[in-house]
Amino acid sequence: MNDTPARNSTAQWRHSDTAHHLHPFTDYKALARAGGSRIITAAEGVTLTDSEGHRLLDGMAGLWCVNVGYGRPELAEAARRQMLDLPYYNTFFKTATPPSVELAERLAALTPPGLDHVFYGSSGSEANDTIVRLVRHFWNL
Repeated sequence: MNDTPARNSTAQWRHSDTAHHLHPFTDYKALARAGGSRIITAAEGVTLTDSEGHRLLDGMAGLWCVNVGYGRPELAEAARRQMLDLPYYNTFFKTATPPSVELAERLAALTPPGLDHVFYGSSGSEANDTIVRLVRHFWNL
């Protein structure tokens, strides 16, 4: 078991964070002057808890990727079952998986007529890059 001091207290976490972690969109000098980052240690539903016990509303949903909330047992169980069957496989080279096919079908059923296809992306920037390429291709055709 690793009991390194950097895992024992808010002050130590903040010191280590300031020394080693590069945060996006951050003024590092101001962050260091403020004593380091807020350290989030737990979450449930739409509420975060920091290392000092303060509860905060997560209005950004974990930066828009936890829109169904934290600590959802039914989602953890669904993920556990899928991880045991097939944790991941790509859809390149004429290959698909049942979850990717079933989700695409469900999404197509929810969208307006004519929006019948789904392209999966791993991030917002990848999704934006893909849509720009698809639009250019469409208008070139």
